[in-house]
Amino acid sequence: MGKIRVLLVDDSSLTRGLLRAFLEDDEDIEIVGEADNGRDAVKLARELKPNLVTMDLEMPVMNGMQAIAEIMATRAVPILVVSSVADAHNAYEAVAHGALEVIAKPEYEAKAAAEFVAKVKMLAGVPVITHIRSRLKGKESSRALHSPSAHSPLLMPHENVSVGYSRIFAIASSIGGPQALLMVLAQLPADFPCPILVAQHISAGFAGGMADWLADLCKVRVRLAQEGELILPGVVYISPSEANLVVTPSRRITLRKQLPADIYHPSCNALLNAVAEVYGYQSIGIILTGMGNDGAQGIMSILQAGGATLAQDEASSVIFGMNKVAIDSGSVQKVLPADAIAREMIVMASACSVASQP
Repeated sequence: MGKIRVLLVDDSSLTRGLLRAFLEDDEDIEIVGEADNGRDAVKLARELKPNLVTMDLEMPVMNGMQAIAEIMATRAVPILVVSSVADAHNAYEAVAHGALEVIAKPEYEAKAAAEFVAKVKMLAGVPVITHIRSRLKGKESSRALHSPSAHSPLLMPHENVSVGYSRIFAIASSIGGPQALLMVLAQLPADFPCPILVAQHISAGFAGGMADWLADLCKVRVRLAQEGELILPGVVYISPSEANLVVTPSRRITLRKQLPADIYHPSCNALLNAVAEVYGYQSIGIILTGMGNDGAQGIMSILQAGGATLAQDEASSVIFGMNKVAIDSGSVQKVLPADAIAREMIVMASACSVASQP
């Protein structure tokens, strides 16, 4: 195989220089071009045919969002958004336009360099297809007017809240997960009767931006999980990347400190195992697209506890990895395309609600 051909796009020459220094130290990677604005990025992506583009968002002439949409509509290529954490919401808009992954601009240190190079190598081999521009464009502002904020007030232990659900959904996802989560969660009604807990592998600091982005586009409430929250029906709780989202026997959120041995942030297995232990047969585990095997052991725990299990199919996955491992292990009862998972969730939730009525 030839070298991985990378196009660097950022209006900051310092940032491009840092990324170039990280990548040039690896003999498997070749920097084939650089651009300081989106318009040049589109032109170079077409001419140089890179295996991967790193893309900043805030740039002159044409911004990164517009460049991503243009590239994905003409000659698709894996795109890694390298952005400021402060711009996390827009970063996930870029994912909706076709970018594969979002990371923070790395610091000049050995660990950051190694992680960045590993991410570039992993994403460069992901097959992507040219597609039409997002059908969600134009709906965001109107949805935002009617969707609750991801940071709506917490319901604390002293509040008198009726928890009228009989099942809980736990979703595990990694690379390609934000797109799949949007496809699933945006189809759920505002009165969806069950809570949903999500562990999505994500760069530090970006989980809140992803929660806000999903909240703007979904009818169900979506928010970043916080310590001590009562788990309520119709709410989607997104795990921060800096801790593992688990549940207590009293059915509240707790954020468990990650261990040095934890490879994935947050841990999908930690979430699924905790849900299986606390909710047992009331658990429904879903494993979506992603690299690696995180979640496979946890979804087996849900099955063994008497719960139900689903997985995203290969055809609709950006990477058929985590879900493939789970499917091959025999722990998945039903395999569905991403756009059919919400319908199955609605059916399962409705059946549970009917069954729980006196």
